[in-house]
Amino acid sequence: MSKGTLFDKVWDAHTVGTLPSGQTQLFVGLHLIHEVTSPQAFAMLRERGLSVPYPDRTVATVDHIVPTENQARPFADTLAEEMIQALEQSCKDNNIRFNNVGSGRQGIVHVIAPEQGLTQPGMTIACGDSHTSTHGAFGAISFGIGTSQVRDVLASQTLALGKLKVRRIEVNGELTPGVYAKDVILHIIRKLGVNGGVGYAYEYAGTTFEAMSMEERMTVCNMAIEGGARCGYVNPDRVTYDYLQGREFAPKGDAWDKAVTWWESLRSDADAEYDDIVTFDAAEIAPTITWGITPGQGIGVDETIPTPDSFSDSDRPLAQEAYAYMQLEPGQAIAGTKVDVCFIGSCTNGRISDLREAAKFAQGRRVAEGVKAFVVPGSEEVKEQAEAEGLDQVFLAAGFEWRNAGCSMCLAMNPDKLVGDQISASSSNRNFKGRQGSSSGRTLLMSPAMVVAAAVNGAVTDVRELI
Repeated sequence: MSKGTLFDKVWDAHTVGTLPSGQTQLFVGLHLIHEVTSPQAFAMLRERGLSVPYPDRTVATVDHIVPTENQARPFADTLAEEMIQALEQSCKDNNIRFNNVGSGRQGIVHVIAPEQGLTQPGMTIACGDSHTSTHGAFGAISFGIGTSQVRDVLASQTLALGKLKVRRIEVNGELTPGVYAKDVILHIIRKLGVNGGVGYAYEYAGTTFEAMSMEERMTVCNMAIEGGARCGYVNPDRVTYDYLQGREFAPKGDAWDKAVTWWESLRSDADAEYDDIVTFDAAEIAPTITWGITPGQGIGVDETIPTPDSFSDSDRPLAQEAYAYMQLEPGQAIAGTKVDVCFIGSCTNGRISDLREAAKFAQGRRVAEGVKAFVVPGSEEVKEQAEAEGLDQVFLAAGFEWRNAGCSMCLAMNPDKLVGDQISASSSNRNFKGRQGSSSGRTLLMSPAMVVAAAVNGAVTDVRELI
């Protein structure tokens, strides 16, 4: 087993005890909730007559079901309205801080917690959402959990978990122009597989990650779960501290200096022992796009769709399923594939730096005729900042729609959905069948810059051609 890693240090610091099952009872420092997985958990507490003993350690928002066009209450979708009302009442009953629509603080749960300084190194973080791994970018250990576990954290501030192995994933070197953090994580998942991380925490390390901004690191850690890992993290450093300093819930004054000293001590030791180490060369990573029905079915934009004989016997049936569903032919170039909808947003790529980069390529260009393209900021704060910088006007002038904050078409639990077998160029994190709201809708995952390139050309395009 691993030894001396940040994961080991944070795990040990938060261990309450060992349960009869052999699992660890782990204290949860920050619990994030939203409207989809919390109503049932609160109902279970009420049935048992239980309260929330540490409401100051839980923070709520609404993101999955909120419409991004008309957010007037009551929502047109009666189920969505019922869900937000349930969350509003539960937060009021339990004195839980709620970042509601219109507060200026609402947004995707994995966007608002970092931007408010709630997410900090050395924390254990849990949320009823699989992409909670995002917060590992700060050197936190963060887990997506199910509804029954949401109940457990509300009631006890602890979780029952088995300790993970730790795999160190090193990427070294400088990324070439047109290659982004999204391409890095899609490349890693392509190489290691969607099940490669099962039973592991991923430590992302190497000069490539060290050079990334916090928002780029969040993109990578966000999709650790798509590679099968339960969590992913980056050791905290000066980039982390510069991002956090001055944010609302970050430590202040003497407490800040003490916090940084402690955070530094949590970094993986130079002689830390890992269960596995994998290395990649940044120079070998191209703009990457998924062609199939899992995030692991990805290729460089200049490649062709793999042929059946390139897969192992165990992987070939899934490839055949993907060919049929995606209506793509083995050996076909992915570049030039026509797109119907282009979506920029999600907890993966809906932050201000994502919008800035996308706007660079939208500037002076126009969305192709027949293509629906829209941009959804990850939070109300991101929306306000983007508008202050004039990014909304750049997108509008290019023919993109400019929306309000929410999860939007990442998972389509709201009005933003594909229709029929439309094909989407998406900056989100999953390309599963039906993920974007249509049982036959097709999703190509890519970076925000690549989405813009697809939008203006009406087809999958190597963004490097626009540089």
